[in-house]
Amino acid sequence: MTTTKDTYIVQEGAVLDRREFFTKLGLGSLGVAAAGTLAFYYQYLSPNVLFEPSPIVNAGAIDRYPLGSVTLDVNSAIYLVHIARGYFSLSAICTHLGCMTAWKPELNMIACPCHGSRFNREGQKLAGPAPRPLPWLKTWLSDEGELMVDRSITIPQFQFLRV
Repeated sequence: MTTTKDTYIVQEGAVLDRREFFTKLGLGSLGVAAAGTLAFYYQYLSPNVLFEPSPIVNAGAIDRYPLGSVTLDVNSAIYLVHIARGYFSLSAICTHLGCMTAWKPELNMIACPCHGSRFNREGQKLAGPAPRPLPWLKTWLSDEGELMVDRSITIPQFQFLRV
């Protein structure tokens, strides 16, 4: 079958002229663009919920923390400290740029590996670029006798849990 300049063969036996071909091509392009737009609208309108863990941490029984210990809970980013005056908890996140700090027992201090901030076991800044000491977190004893820490509530320094 021969075709002229203005006709196109779509299937064997079906012939479209130039105007019909470009009309169908344009409508198909608009359909694809509309489908993409609807997909983005659906994604925008669907709820985007972040499920965060509870800020309250059950740190376990108090006998897990011997006198003089500084224990890091990596999952909740807190230190549980037991000294002669009582128990308390500190945030393990450096106040400089939010890096996770580490307890160095050989140096008897908490150190930030990112930029060199240093803190004593009470969270007070010893050296480095950190602008503030490590925050103290609300700590209490549950009815079952376990240490509980609320990471969302900071308290003034030197408020100990005495047991």
